[in-house]
Amino acid sequence: MAGEHILIVDDEKLIQSTLRGVLEDEGYRVTSAGTGEEALARLIDDAPDLVFLDIWMPGMDGLEALAEMKHRRPDTAVVMISGHATIETAVKATKLGAYDFIEKPLSLEKTLLVVARTSSTPACAQSTGSCASAWSGAGDRRQERGHRGAAPANQHRRA
Repeated sequence: MAGEHILIVDDEKLIQSTLRGVLEDEGYRVTSAGTGEEALARLIDDAPDLVFLDIWMPGMDGLEALAEMKHRRPDTAVVMISGHATIETAVKATKLGAYDFIEKPLSLEKTLLVVARTSSTPACAQSTGSCASAWSGAGDRRQERGHRGAAPANQHRRA
């Protein structure tokens, strides 16, 4: 539902800023982090309702960060994002507690659909607003604001 706090964790500033812009236009409060360690600190200081977490980052990778996030705050929905992941990595992320997995380049429609699905969990049903009503007309709002296409592709490849 609009007003939820979403944390974007990605070492690529372009992905952070693009995703932030789209989600803020939809009414979400968005913060970002560039590393797994920074994300864990934010998880404690300002608990997000949803985390978009890149798998391949320097230092603590996304799978390590996911495991620690689920240990510290098991109810936080975490959606893994990656341009280089394998099916094996996606399965591992799911077993560690990831809510979903999205491949880069990020599809705007798929990203917003995942946000809507996480908003329709029991926590959303207990809120004061209706999740369904929060998402009715979302496509129209995106068209009015000029959002088309997908978030930028990963700009550099990792081994």
